[in-house]
Amino acid sequence: MSNYVFVIDTNKKPCNPVHPAVARKLLKEKQAAVFRRFPFTLILKIKLTEPTREIQLKIDPGSKTTGIALTQGSYVIWGAELTHRGGIIKDALQSRRSLRRSRRNRHTRYRQPKFLNRTRRDDWLAPSLQHRVETTITWVNKLIKFVPITGISQELVRFDLQQIENPEISGTEYQQGELVGYEVREYLLNKWDRKCSYCGIQNVPLQIEHIRCIAKGGTNRISNLCLACESCNLKKGTQDIEDFLVKKPLVLKQILSQAKRPLKDAAAVNSTRWALFNRLKKTGLLVTTGSGGLTKFNRTRLNLEKTHWLDAACVGKVDTLKVLTKKPLIIKSTGHGTRQQCRTDKFGFPSRYCSINKFHFGFQTGDIVKAIVKTGKKIGNYIGRIATRSTGSFNISTSNGLVQGISHKYCKAIHKKDGYNYSN
Repeated sequence: MSNYVFVIDTNKKPCNPVHPAVARKLLKEKQAAVFRRFPFTLILKIKLTEPTREIQLKIDPGSKTTGIALTQGSYVIWGAELTHRGGIIKDALQSRRSLRRSRRNRHTRYRQPKFLNRTRRDDWLAPSLQHRVETTITWVNKLIKFVPITGISQELVRFDLQQIENPEISGTEYQQGELVGYEVREYLLNKWDRKCSYCGIQNVPLQIEHIRCIAKGGTNRISNLCLACESCNLKKGTQDIEDFLVKKPLVLKQILSQAKRPLKDAAAVNSTRWALFNRLKKTGLLVTTGSGGLTKFNRTRLNLEKTHWLDAACVGKVDTLKVLTKKPLIIKSTGHGTRQQCRTDKFGFPSRYCSINKFHFGFQTGDIVKAIVKTGKKIGNYIGRIATRSTGSFNISTSNGLVQGISHKYCKAIHKKDGYNYSN
């Protein structure tokens, strides 16, 4: 089943999302028209008196993909997965830096570096990280325009760092309850790359292992825990790790070094989540939070599939969930192109110049079009993003690959360029 369809009234105010069958009926009876293709939204031609229902927007931020879900009570009515382009941004900045440094080293005509006149704000983030925050906020604002959202739930921290660093902490049922195991296990799976610390085997059930056993003075602190397969765990028993790995000095050195690695990786991910949290509060909606361990606990308890958008639906306090959609909207951030007029070769010298005019015959590079070709060698129907040319012969990037040489006469715009690519 597809996502529910967004609906806005004649004044462009959000109404309750409707089932796809209801949307088809409204279109057939000409009581509504298509307002936007992605996300699919209808605008009504009639007035409605039905009161809006409370809808919760849930977000599961990720390093590469962010999960988004809309829930109405215990029902999941809409889902999306937003893929970021932070890696592309990082590679572009590194390429620019290497070109500039090479020009300086060659003493090519170039301005001197200005390293001493730069200051950064306290909330500064690297461009690749800031991009993730900005794209998520962009989609939050879009959804607020089309859906009567009353609250936002965000997975604020990937791991509950206080509980991980000090597992002996007490005082509440949450800290000593069933959830604590999920926090620790999820963190250890990421820290030890989901494989046995002793033999390196993967894709087998792993157990939490004490590097220094409790019987010989070891603790439950995260720095004394690793992952081990059942075989290695039984072989080690209560031995000191030095005795157990006496014939594997390199493995011993790696484990001791890895065990002392601080929580900086989790803290780095959490830094963008806090930046996102502060931006979400500025929307004026009530923002609630939950941890990654709680999300996994809810998903496992409800026996749901491991996907980004279902993880988002499980964020925060969840009793029951019924998923009414099976096909989330896949959103890929593509950017708005480049303003660079001169491309460089690998040595940093000009290679070719680009036209600054991207509009041709009423189309712009990045528009999503539908082309129906009835004659010639390329007969067929094509839907995808276009790259325009002044000659009027466009390229269309479809789900099946690139189609070249399609005349603008066959093209009809179905979604104007907005910096994203979509699929179901």
